[in-house]
Amino acid sequence: MRYLGIDIFSGAGGMSAGALQAGINIQLAIDNNLYAGKTYKKNHPETNFIFDDIKNVNPLNHININPFILFGGPPCQGFSLSNTRTRNDENEKNKLFKEFLRFLDVLRPIWFVFENVEGFELFNKGNTVKLVANEFKNLGYNISFKTLSASDFGVPQTRKRFFMIGNIQNVDFQFPVPLYLEKKVTVWDAICDLPILENGSKVAISNYQDIELNEYLSYIRQDSKNPTQNIVSCNEDYVIERYKYIKQGQNWRAIPDVLMQNYKNKRNCHSGIYKRLEANKPSVVIANYRKNMLIHPFQNRGLSVREAARLQSFSDNFYFEGSITHIQQQIGNAVPPLLAKAIFEAIIKQSK
Repeated sequence: MRYLGIDIFSGAGGMSAGALQAGINIQLAIDNNLYAGKTYKKNHPETNFIFDDIKNVNPLNHININPFILFGGPPCQGFSLSNTRTRNDENEKNKLFKEFLRFLDVLRPIWFVFENVEGFELFNKGNTVKLVANEFKNLGYNISFKTLSASDFGVPQTRKRFFMIGNIQNVDFQFPVPLYLEKKVTVWDAICDLPILENGSKVAISNYQDIELNEYLSYIRQDSKNPTQNIVSCNEDYVIERYKYIKQGQNWRAIPDVLMQNYKNKRNCHSGIYKRLEANKPSVVIANYRKNMLIHPFQNRGLSVREAARLQSFSDNFYFEGSITHIQQQIGNAVPPLLAKAIFEAIIKQSK
């Protein structure tokens, strides 16, 4: 069987990368972010990519066969647990799931995957999940949903994502069993072969360090001869000075007060600010790793683009377009490809 998919709200293409690894060919992808779209087209040249507001797109004008699967996650700002200002029923971005429903109704794929932030399951005391599930059921889909941890599926990061999966084959979908319960892939497992860099480094192409490859590095380095985009944000000297006081696993609380005088009230600092990653554990969530000042486990600098991409499980031949700020946003917003791959493989296995 030929598995054809459509990726809406695609971003840079993390879910598409996982789908392709699972054996799904992407017919169509849609997003309205210019730089994410450029990244998508760079890495998925065979896919028909549409840069537009999804409300303007009639999918029947772009495909001539019903897909096996429709997948994507509408912008999640309104659902995020970290966003209390706009997390309410009136947030327009919360209503974009209606566009997902429209595509589902028009295309009638056998399967769909609706992805969102961890907080989606808890939003509005669980009533939002019930509302969305009922909408899908009204279209004739059998529904399962669960929040998964990326580190359970080989991603070196403690990121959690919500997935609602449906099908018209009356299959009671079983989510994939975690593959990495006792021994997780760690930060150092993921980045130990990458080059030593300085604050503000702009090394386009470098060499891998000569080490014995672990399982994760063998996967991530497939078809890649050199690591690219070894680019690090340039932080001010006073920021680098703060980094020197922070040990692995510590955050801004380890910084002497004399170096934090520009903060009116340190108690208002988020616990994720100035966090030095622990080499022997999966990374904390890297959603906004530049703003949060996440620190390399051994070097006094922020994460490079390639390191952050590794921690999201993007392969080394995946290239990001745009300025470093746009790239960091794309990486932080993405669904880890390895997590997506596990979902799609389970769907294919359970499809009739």
